[in-house]
Amino acid sequence: MVAKVGYFVVSALLVGYLALAGHRAVLLIREGTWVTLTLGVAVLALPLIGGWFLWRSFRFVLHANRLGRELDAAGGLPVDDLPRTPSGRIDQAAADAAFAERRAEVEARPEDWRCWFRLAIAYHDARDTPRARRAMEHAIALHAGRTPRAPRRRGRAEPESA
Repeated sequence: MVAKVGYFVVSALLVGYLALAGHRAVLLIREGTWVTLTLGVAVLALPLIGGWFLWRSFRFVLHANRLGRELDAAGGLPVDDLPRTPSGRIDQAAADAAFAERRAEVEARPEDWRCWFRLAIAYHDARDTPRARRAMEHAIALHAGRTPRAPRRRGRAEPESA
């Protein structure tokens, strides 16, 4: 719950900043000189890019949460029983072992979005956030019936998609 509140507070601050930057850009463009017009167009790019980024992130969170609820209702979420350090972080060796199981599961059934969802959780537990996001995007695409992008190969092995 704290994470959701934090997300919405930061998002609201970002929307406010983007609105202010957009307003300043419009004022610069209205001034009409070649300098202010050029600067106004450049400043207008910030709210457009920021808005696009915020929208993409928001959609990702909505889709991932929906898949999580669906998988939880079916009893398919992995049990959070990995050992933790005294600070609360998941033990790296245990996370790597769980990751190996999830990777084997995905290699056996690469077309199953549930396997990719669980792999995303395993990546997250192993502190590999970029690959966790890509695996979750893959699960979202499979669930929606779209052809997912091929995963990139670097470092920790990722399963091949079918």
